[in-house]
Amino acid sequence: MFWLAIALGLIGWAGGYTVLCWARPFAPCRKCEGIGKVQRRGNLRMCPRCHDAKLRLRVGRRAHNAWRRTHQAGTRPTPKGAIR
Repeated sequence: MFWLAIALGLIGWAGGYTVLCWARPFAPCRKCEGIGKVQRRGNLRMCPRCHDAKLRLRVGRRAHNAWRRTHQAGTRPTPKGAIR
């Protein structure tokens, strides 16, 4: 019974994260906390991770985009006149 509760909890968490990645694919940058600037040696500089965009693509959305690109590349029709 304990394992069933854990399995249902993981399925619920994964479903919630999937909905979150669909609804809000971008999250605040973790390095600059969504400010876009980091302090280095007393000076404010552009965040090296998000390049002052203040947002980053979520890991789940990045995985979905990679899967979609791979799927589309593998299912494209062969152009006419192409050598097989």
